[in-house]
Amino acid sequence: MENPKKIIVYTDGGSRGNPGPAAIGVVIETPAPTGKKHYSEAVGNTTNNVAEYKAVIFALKKAKALFGGDKAKETELEIRSDSELIVNQLKGEYKIKDEELQPLFIEVWNRKQDFKSAELVLIPREKNKAADRLVNAELDTLF
Repeated sequence: MENPKKIIVYTDGGSRGNPGPAAIGVVIETPAPTGKKHYSEAVGNTTNNVAEYKAVIFALKKAKALFGGDKAKETELEIRSDSELIVNQLKGEYKIKDEELQPLFIEVWNRKQDFKSAELVLIPREKNKAADRLVNAELDTLF
């Protein structure tokens, strides 16, 4: 079986109030004919940082479900986020001081093992508008 192309995933999470009502947004760019898939959901009352982690976890779960376990092992993911904290923690460049984030970090780390590779890339906010719109649209439904 031919290796699929690298899959680009955009993630964002946010809360209103920090902590407050929170939501996530994920855009998965799959090869044609499928194209882009958009997902969003409320994640309860929490902080922006927890929501950002939950977005990455959701993206990893959804990508595995889309491709199936065997194909996921051959898939390279590039997960793009505008959260400097989350990206640098997952790259091992920042320590995880917030105890609430530690189990989320471990879950992301474990779920990354389902793929050939799952690289996190920090992008500017302007390049993450689709995922951000999904977060805000979800939050708007809560108010």
